[in-house]
Amino acid sequence: MNWINTVVRPKIRSFLNRRDVPENLWIKDPVTGEMVFHRDLENNQYVVPNSNFHMRINAAQRFQYLFDDADYTLLEAPEVVDDPLKFRDIKRYSERLKEARSKTGYKDAVQVAQGDVEGLFLTAAVQDPNFMIGTLGMAAGEALIKGMMKAVEDKTPFILFSASGGARMQESILSLMQMPRVTIAVQALREAGLPYIVVLTDPTTGGVTASYAMLGDIHIAEPGALIGFAGQRVIEQTIREKLPDGFQRAEYLKDHGMVDMVVHRHDLKKVIARLCRFFTNTDVPEDLAEERTSEQVAIEKAMAELPAKAATAEGEKAASAAKADAREAASAGTKEKSGDADKKAD
Repeated sequence: MNWINTVVRPKIRSFLNRRDVPENLWIKDPVTGEMVFHRDLENNQYVVPNSNFHMRINAAQRFQYLFDDADYTLLEAPEVVDDPLKFRDIKRYSERLKEARSKTGYKDAVQVAQGDVEGLFLTAAVQDPNFMIGTLGMAAGEALIKGMMKAVEDKTPFILFSASGGARMQESILSLMQMPRVTIAVQALREAGLPYIVVLTDPTTGGVTASYAMLGDIHIAEPGALIGFAGQRVIEQTIREKLPDGFQRAEYLKDHGMVDMVVHRHDLKKVIARLCRFFTNTDVPEDLAEERTSEQVAIEKAMAELPAKAATAEGEKAASAAKADAREAASAGTKEKSGDADKKAD
């Protein structure tokens, strides 16, 4: 019976005590195919370290990376009719909404929050690409309008992180009408003199690109983000021409004037805070000013001294030029006098 104790029982115990390994511990890089450990991605804000590929993130992660100490207040989502048209394709629209809500924990694609970003209080809205590809419907439109009106009420800048597949077809004309409605809310921000900054993330397409996502005072894009109205294949079939590779990517659009800047995810918070302070004429908080490195202080000091140094240099050049002219004039006068003296002697 010894073989039962030494072989069989240990194998049974190991089989019963074996733990299932989660399937999402390793994530494949879409660019290089490299497998990246999920902890490394989390610590790097879901930017693949080697290829710099920016992966899609949800609304909670956006707010966590944006607001100071990940401290923010979510605005309550407005109530709308879930399925006004009783739409059905392969499955009921109400079922699709239920699945998306179960997956993300949100009522709809747009979440709005308020909090401090480097000490500056602002309002931010995020279109979650995990909720039906961030498509625009009645609930999303109402959330955006509510957020913009809250920004006008509290006199704060408004930041939009766009990520959308366009208008939600299951709501038809009711979805399309959200574009002009949100555009009017953008105009209210303008009339109140408040900055409206749009961060274009992957993907921003369809009617969202054709409306409020391109009405910002400044348009920032994450590296490699897909931005456009129609897909590349549809455009090529329509115009019967081959389009350049990457013509709807952030870098191409920046080179051709559609995007103001392409900013790495790690630098977004700093850039947004700097732009908001510029537009609102707000000084840098003292605690942040003290965090400047000695190199930054030296650069700022050098920049401040440039005009004085330039003026001094110009003065020195002018003085040296005047001295040289005086020497030449004196030398010429001496030569003329010596010539006259020689003539008299003759």
